[in-house]
Amino acid sequence: MADGFLNLLKPPGMTSHDLVQAVRRIGGGKVGHTGTLDPAAAGVLVLSLGRATRLSQYVQQLPKSYRAEFTLGLATDSGDAEGIVTAVSDHKSLSQERLREALSHLTGELSMAPPAYSAVRVRGRRAYELAREGVRVQPAPRTVEIYRMELLAFECGPLRQVLVDLDCSSGTYVRVLADMFGQQLEASAYLSALVRTAVGSFSVDQTVSLAELEQDGVNRYLICPAEGLAHMPAVTVERDRLRAVQHGNRIEVEEKWPLDTLVRVLNPARSLVAVGMCLHEQDTFVIQPRTVLPPTASDAHR
Repeated sequence: MADGFLNLLKPPGMTSHDLVQAVRRIGGGKVGHTGTLDPAAAGVLVLSLGRATRLSQYVQQLPKSYRAEFTLGLATDSGDAEGIVTAVSDHKSLSQERLREALSHLTGELSMAPPAYSAVRVRGRRAYELAREGVRVQPAPRTVEIYRMELLAFECGPLRQVLVDLDCSSGTYVRVLADMFGQQLEASAYLSALVRTAVGSFSVDQTVSLAELEQDGVNRYLICPAEGLAHMPAVTVERDRLRAVQHGNRIEVEEKWPLDTLVRVLNPARSLVAVGMCLHEQDTFVIQPRTVLPPTASDAHR
């Protein structure tokens, strides 16, 4: 199997682990994910393959975009449609103006505690494992940023449903956002449907399905590591400097990026060799490798 990323379309009902196993079965070799989706959710799931599994963290850190449906009037213990109803509230007086105002209060930086039914670790165990055993779980809050929340539709049926598009930082739990939205409205709310529409530049309209992988194979749809990390600036190096990077040594560069900028280090063939960080040493700019990919057979001859 070649190295790279897959922009996979996750269907609802499958876990992220199910998809990793399926791709491993189709293509063989090492497969990892760059951030999971809840089983009921659908949309973009970026997988890393081969040597690119070493690069998963750089995709996981990218901003995310979602289309979410919030159902008003009910709350569940899990924050989504899989949970048990824990509260019922009246929501008859809601208007679109009030909904937009509530959404506006949820943009910017927020302190957000992951839900009890989540994969974060609490006392060395997954939070959802403790919650299923009846243990009260309170994961530590984190700071996230909501860049945009846009009201798309408001359905006034027996259960009022709100459809929104949102852009957010990595680490955001949309289930928690649904509950916070309800609190803004002084009503109960839960996340009733979720589609991840983008992870950085990996968009849902460019995803590939499992059926397509089964038919055409994995390699046809692989995105090479250099392209998958195209959100980073790049520097191309040759010979001695290339060997220095492959041995984890810092190199001087002419480019003047801000301190701590992550940079792709490419060889003359424009293949990714490493991801490094820009540092300043007096009047000199250097790249310190952070993640170095093992050289391939073709790299050994350059």
